[in-house]
Amino acid sequence: MLQRVREVRAGSLARLLHRYGCPSISVGLTNRWFNAAMKTVPLATLTAFAAVVGGLLPSLSDATPLESQLDCKSSAHRFIAPLVADKSIEARPMRVEANSVNAFKPTKGSELTAYGFRVYAVLGYERGDDMFTRGSGQPINDSAYGVVVLAGAETVEAKVRESGSTAVIKQIVPMMMTAIFCDGSSMHNTTTATATATATADPVTTEASRNR
Repeated sequence: MLQRVREVRAGSLARLLHRYGCPSISVGLTNRWFNAAMKTVPLATLTAFAAVVGGLLPSLSDATPLESQLDCKSSAHRFIAPLVADKSIEARPMRVEANSVNAFKPTKGSELTAYGFRVYAVLGYERGDDMFTRGSGQPINDSAYGVVVLAGAETVEAKVRESGSTAVIKQIVPMMMTAIFCDGSSMHNTTTATATATATADPVTTEASRNR
């Protein structure tokens, strides 16, 4: 296991994300997270921490859980605005990706969690909302949001699926960092389906509904 972690490099991480696709987190951002972690903490300590962090966090009595909105039925504004208002995260993003995903840093002492895991970053973008900074490329979607937690992907996915959420789960750093992301696809599909159903409805029924 330790050898596996040693073999992970920024380049291999970039190739992994490119191969399996991660629309929410850019390669540059994940590389910076990975490099920062590997430079600031001894490898053995970091590996040991990753193995036990999931078990320690549920005991935090003052933690603020975020999983209720990670069912992907909310929006970036509704998810992030309250966190900015109560100073749980910084008002200005620490990073803006080309696809306009804004990464917000939790404030000191905020103790944000998702499914019992500590939140490393809060992610989001909503088109036309001044709370978010637009990137240099094509925006990921009209509205998308999520978090990066300090836990392994398998453990995180089990918790997320158990809750019934359809959020995308992406491994950022093996055994250490995982993204839980609502990329807006489910909301877009629902809107499209509703529009299609309305457009194909029986004209007589539609007219009768208008005349009620």
